[in-house]
Amino acid sequence: MELDKPLAYRMRPVSLDEYVGQEHILGKDKILYRTIKADRLSSIILFGPPGCGKTSLARVISETTKYKFYKINAVTSGVAEIKRIVEETKNMMLNPSGKSILFIDEIHRFNKLQQDALLPFVEDGTIILIGATTENPYFEVNKALISRSMVFKLNPLTKKDIFKILKLSLKKKEGLGNYDIKIEDETLMKIADVSNGDVRTALNGLEVAVLTTEMGSDGFIHITDEIAADSVQSRKAIFDKNGDSHYDNISAFIKSMRGSDPDAAIFYLARAINGGEDPVFLARRIVIAAAEDVGMANPNALVVANAAMQAVHAIGMPEARIILSEAAVYVATSKKSNAAYLGINRALEDVQNKDTGEIPMHIRNAPAEGMEKLGYGQGYLYPHDFPGHVVEQQYLPDKMLGTKYYIKDDTVE
Repeated sequence: MELDKPLAYRMRPVSLDEYVGQEHILGKDKILYRTIKADRLSSIILFGPPGCGKTSLARVISETTKYKFYKINAVTSGVAEIKRIVEETKNMMLNPSGKSILFIDEIHRFNKLQQDALLPFVEDGTIILIGATTENPYFEVNKALISRSMVFKLNPLTKKDIFKILKLSLKKKEGLGNYDIKIEDETLMKIADVSNGDVRTALNGLEVAVLTTEMGSDGFIHITDEIAADSVQSRKAIFDKNGDSHYDNISAFIKSMRGSDPDAAIFYLARAINGGEDPVFLARRIVIAAAEDVGMANPNALVVANAAMQAVHAIGMPEARIILSEAAVYVATSKKSNAAYLGINRALEDVQNKDTGEIPMHIRNAPAEGMEKLGYGQGYLYPHDFPGHVVEQQYLPDKMLGTKYYIKDDTVE
């Protein structure tokens, strides 16, 4: 029956010795490796992209621990199931240790009520939690759960890691070992490369290639580069527009424009577009960068960025990609000044935290008859009546005289 399951499922390791990758947390001198080996695990949260080995690691733990092991999925399980597991854990007839390990896949999908229901039992040690998520848990998981767990970030597997697993799958009987297959190492490496760190994608692609290719006259299934490419399709993008990579990518995009690197800006823009990011959202980021980072060094950048946002909204994809690229390049290649940005921040800080005094009477509004007699607007000098349209007079309140908010820098002409 196991052979009816997908190859990626069948190739999951059952021991730490079989586990491939994540040496930064599972090297023999690392804390996670030692605690699993000693069966002294405390609550942990594993986060990383799809196919990096989170569920496989949980399976390894389930095979090595003496504690009762439960697995639930946050999408299909609720508070009632948590309560059932806790009751079974505390039943000394069923579970003499009084502890259980609970693996929750996609823990970020647990709502606040579900996470709160779990918290007291994680806190008192009844439940040893293993949470797996593709999202950054610091954004998505209850802070109280985070504080009671060790958080480990799993990285995308390297090409060498995935190549090793693919080679192993060709030998193991629970893998593809019952098939007579001929495939070059270079072809396997290409499958590993296209999978972009997702071993599930690589194994599924290899399995599709084997199962859909007829046996040759020599009794072997020959997997060529062409067959492999057709089976895996195109390079898997490491981007989730709703996940952690969304924040990382947009941060890199903004910082590339700020850093005057148009090539990097276009690259991160392409990643966002390929990942399905909302083009209007991207346009808004460019508008903000034009004001915050280019500012008075080239005020026209804001005009260009705003026009791009309107055009993107009117035209839509795929043509909007051209508009976004032009605006991003314009902002990236413009001189930079954050003087206006810093100025408004300083002023807000003062307004919110200081006694800034009152507006001088001569620049106050006097819309109603008789207000001038009270001093409103009296003595105001109209700048356009003076040479150069400038006249010296007080504008700041008395208490703020001499304060500088806009400090012109050398990039502003």
